[in-house]
Amino acid sequence: MTATTDFDHVAIATTDIAATLDLVVGRLGAVVVHGGDGYGFRWVQARLGTATAGMTVELLVVWEPAVNDFLARFVDRHGVGVHHMTFKVPDLRVALDRCADFGLHPVGVSLDNPEWREAFLQPREAHGTVVQLAQTEYAPDDFARMVTDAERTGAAAGTPVWWPQGQVRANERITLDRVVVGSPDRSEARRFFVGLLDGAVTADAAAGTDIRWPGGGCLRLVDAETAGVLRLEATGPAGATFDLSGATLAISAP
Repeated sequence: MTATTDFDHVAIATTDIAATLDLVVGRLGAVVVHGGDGYGFRWVQARLGTATAGMTVELLVVWEPAVNDFLARFVDRHGVGVHHMTFKVPDLRVALDRCADFGLHPVGVSLDNPEWREAFLQPREAHGTVVQLAQTEYAPDDFARMVTDAERTGAAAGTPVWWPQGQVRANERITLDRVVVGSPDRSEARRFFVGLLDGAVTADAAAGTDIRWPGGGCLRLVDAETAGVLRLEATGPAGATFDLSGATLAISAP
């Protein structure tokens, strides 16, 4: 695995995609970029920020659970909220070998589709949250162009476009800065996100350890009794806290 590993997005399960899009687009100024159908779920990605600043949120809804019920089971057990974080890797086979070196046991390994290869690390091995490792033929610049085009035209790409449209985008946007992850063992969490996933530590203090990836994805490790995503942090025109389909979104003024 090389330093081109990237923190691509954080995925949130929702049971009300219309209300969630009304919030992220209509109140938070997000740009809906693209979406489509998966196996047992549908997804749509929204950019909280610009093509060069901020982060991407992926919204997931249960769809055709008879095909694959992983998301349906998650919602039944845990309700809505953060489901996983996705890290793009340059070579999934190499990443899987690296996981073995770290004593980890990926599940759901799929190597057959050259456009999208994936594997998952379960929360007990990924510090409280599902981590998806994915290899794709699309470069980060491709997604940046999609964000720019969607912002300019107001039209998102979709295979198909299944989500409700027509939200009036807020004039002022927020910028998603980081995902805050709690851990009872911050040194081990740091080993995972830096040693395995090639993040770079940009700040390290008692209040937290900031880890960043080349595409701008960032997470902050903080001490906590249990492991997992605690909240999303953003900057915007006014400080506020929102319930983003079960995920806490804390916005501070710049």
